[in-house]
Amino acid sequence: MQTTLDNRLIDTLRDLPDLIPVMRDYYESWTIRVFNREQHECRNYLSPNRRDFYKVLLVTKGAGVFTMGLNTYYIEEPTLLYIHPNDIISWKNLSDESGGYYVLFKKSFINGHPQLKATIDKFGLFNEKHKSVIRLAESELPILNHLFSSMKNEELSASEFKEDAMQAYLQLLMVESMKVARFPKPDSVSEEFNHIHQFFNLLETETSGINYETPIRLKTAKEFASSLSVHPNHLNALLKKHTGQNVSTHIRNRLLEEAKVLLLQTDWTLQNISYSIGFAEQPSFNLFFKKNTGFTPAEFRKAHHA
Repeated sequence: MQTTLDNRLIDTLRDLPDLIPVMRDYYESWTIRVFNREQHECRNYLSPNRRDFYKVLLVTKGAGVFTMGLNTYYIEEPTLLYIHPNDIISWKNLSDESGGYYVLFKKSFINGHPQLKATIDKFGLFNEKHKSVIRLAESELPILNHLFSSMKNEELSASEFKEDAMQAYLQLLMVESMKVARFPKPDSVSEEFNHIHQFFNLLETETSGINYETPIRLKTAKEFASSLSVHPNHLNALLKKHTGQNVSTHIRNRLLEEAKVLLLQTDWTLQNISYSIGFAEQPSFNLFFKKNTGFTPAEFRKAHHA
């Protein structure tokens, strides 16, 4: 069995370039959403950055490889996954089947429901990584499917209390998860994937708290490689092989994403934003932003605040 898993890991890592990077959508107004995987299947994706939402994924049909940080899990049987916004994750489909549900809810949703926050803190399913993956038996699926479908029905309803009902179903979901409490050990991960994780972790560390008083420190592929004690060419080759994009592209996309968030969520001047993400002069930032979005920073901010 272990040889089979090792072979699958090699094949999966070889096939990772079709993973789709997932970016944040801070400017969307929803607080909680529920999806049926038969209608909205999870495509192959790589989420190297923090997100603004928590995710609970129920897999009832199909197979895939789920990676959270340095832990890899082969999902071939019913499974529940609890994913924190700060987790660096990827999903690789291994079959054409897809069944189950997933629910996304933002931090603002938790803040508005103290009982939900207390349940999350009590059970630690999002924060304690050894609890984030739960194996299920077929006999346990009906009640879990019922909880997810009930959340979906509430989402579609016109009730003024639908969010209160949805957070109650989320609490019940966590209670049922703890009743099962079968936490599998992760499968091994390769040294190459370890380097990839270290890069994304460093990239996130560098960008997660930037502002005009503490601007980004590392901006180039050479600087990131030096901090990771690897040669720039080697790091580039690894990222290109496993994600389809080189180091500079990941850095550019991450800075662009952070710039969008700062433009929409702060009243900082364009000069302060440009300095925060590593541009000494605002005109250089304007050119960078327009080249990659088609809008100047001012146009982007105005369009989304209209």
